[in-house]
Amino acid sequence: MITELGHFALILAFLVAIVQTVVPLVGAHKRWDGWMAVAEPAAGIQFLLTGFAFAALMYAFVTSDFSLKLVVENSHSAKPMLYKISGTWGNHEGSMLLWVLIVALFGAMAAWFGTNLPPTLRARVLAVQAAIGVAFFAFILFTSNPFLRMAVPPFDGQDLNPLLQDPGLAFHPPFLYLGYVGLSMAFSFAVAALIEGRVDAAWGRWVRPWTLAAWVFLTIGIGLGSWWAYYELGWGGFWFWDPVENASFMPWLLAAALLHSAIVVEKREALKSWTILLAILAFGFSLIGTFIVRSGLLTSVHAFANDPERGVFILMILVFFTGGALMLFAARASAMEAKGVFSLISRESALLSNNLILAVSCFVVFVGTMWPVVAEMFFDRKLSVGPPFFDMAFTPFMVLLGLILPIGAMIPWKRGQVARALRPLRYGFILALAVAALVWAMQTGRSALGPLGVFMGVWIVAGAVTDLILRTGQGGGNRLARLTRLPRADWGKSLAHAGMGITFFAICGLVAWKQDDIRVAQIGTPFEVGGFTLTLDDVQRVRGPNYLSTMGFVSLARDGREIAQLRPEKRNYPVARMPTTEAGIDYRFLRDVYVVIGDQQTAGGWTVRTYIKPFANWMWAGCLLMAFGGLLSLSDRRFRVAAGARRVPQGVPAE
Repeated sequence: MITELGHFALILAFLVAIVQTVVPLVGAHKRWDGWMAVAEPAAGIQFLLTGFAFAALMYAFVTSDFSLKLVVENSHSAKPMLYKISGTWGNHEGSMLLWVLIVALFGAMAAWFGTNLPPTLRARVLAVQAAIGVAFFAFILFTSNPFLRMAVPPFDGQDLNPLLQDPGLAFHPPFLYLGYVGLSMAFSFAVAALIEGRVDAAWGRWVRPWTLAAWVFLTIGIGLGSWWAYYELGWGGFWFWDPVENASFMPWLLAAALLHSAIVVEKREALKSWTILLAILAFGFSLIGTFIVRSGLLTSVHAFANDPERGVFILMILVFFTGGALMLFAARASAMEAKGVFSLISRESALLSNNLILAVSCFVVFVGTMWPVVAEMFFDRKLSVGPPFFDMAFTPFMVLLGLILPIGAMIPWKRGQVARALRPLRYGFILALAVAALVWAMQTGRSALGPLGVFMGVWIVAGAVTDLILRTGQGGGNRLARLTRLPRADWGKSLAHAGMGITFFAICGLVAWKQDDIRVAQIGTPFEVGGFTLTLDDVQRVRGPNYLSTMGFVSLARDGREIAQLRPEKRNYPVARMPTTEAGIDYRFLRDVYVVIGDQQTAGGWTVRTYIKPFANWMWAGCLLMAFGGLLSLSDRRFRVAAGARRVPQGVPAE
């Protein structure tokens, strides 16, 4: 009964979304207040109905209701409760329902917290957001209905994909969807502004919090996905430039560019056309990511579905929204006249350089991701574009971005001097150069990647610290007190930039200084790897809740002292008929020791792979610091939509 009500609520939400799309748009065009006012209650009702439908589906998973086809295909009665819950979105149909729930949530939040927006702009934003919901409601109901029944319910289910039965993957998709759909709000603001024919400083203030929230969620989601790949897949890496990894990374790059570009719109009323274009492209690449994951066009361990028919439907959504918005952009470009004038050496130019680097690097990733498909379709050639291409083509742009980041943050608005901006940074530059030279001397004969990463990390972090200190002004005694009174946005920016520097350093250090070893280990016989002594003490068969495991017991010692006991596993899920690898990892501040157990050999012993991973944890610490910086900025009163709107009387452009 509950699932039937959930299905009915989903249909009602679809109908409400149609009303929310049509009525407010007509009302805004005709200036009919009553019609425009429909948008706000409709957004709330749409969210409540969609939330009920999602809760009904989750209830079916939690109670193992095998009368639902989706539950049969993605659950099992013996599965732990956490994975019964995450199984709700650990499949194509359920994940799309989560997607549309977040679309409705963001629309409702815009209705609840955007009361100080001009009525016509608010109505159009909510209508565009509802139109996105209409498209995905139709996609779910007509091609991916999660509430389909089984004619004869089986006794038990087929279990969830074992790779998804992990805490990291339980939370990774929701955070990514919050990021993707957060960009839909920036898209809705952009299209609404194009329809109105006006982009001003107030618009920049309104769009920034949504973009910042989307960027924060994407940062957390990508970090969780990277961490999951690191410890779950058992190959010892954290990023493989997989098509689905790229699908989430491309919107992240464009969201970062959009976030910085919106600053220029807010502060100087410049780069209006470029900012609108970035808002359209950022959400467009989110839709491209959805298409890649679900169409079967590109294969990936992360893919949810392999269904060309569904892929065509998503492609139609992509073409309609992105193509339609670009056509509207072309028609309205003349209405977005820039007011702010700036010189070549200025904060505006630095932010524009930041934007161009991020946009071009996104294009590089897109070309590398899609080129195998293009080569096969047009040249009848099967090609594989892997990490070597991306490392060579993408890395220079990130190095350039890291070099200009501290300088750009120090240059004043409108007109500045490079020499004056560099003067406070000279100590940070000398420190970065000295540390890099020391590392180079200590690792003579090895890759230059490590020293380069050290230089970039120290340079960016030192730049962020210098920028923060200079914001306290001149004078000594009260500087610490003034530092504590700085706006949260200033602290957030510096922390996010510092997190980026730490991530740069960690990636370069890990790749340059990692060590690995593969051997057949005999039980009780110690072996050396990177200064550590490892001993395979025993291998046992262990039964889990819904799997069978071959578990190794490995002692890790250094200088004759045992420091950890590791438990690498090879699991087999009988219902799903799929194996997984669980690495045994000793996490430490400066390094990880990463052990994977393989098959038993006919001559005796077990295959054991060992990796020494320096600064691995620093990568995810850097990601968390970036996300925390974004959240800190988001909590600043000046960055809230309503607070920004209060400064601008209704209908009057900001100066």
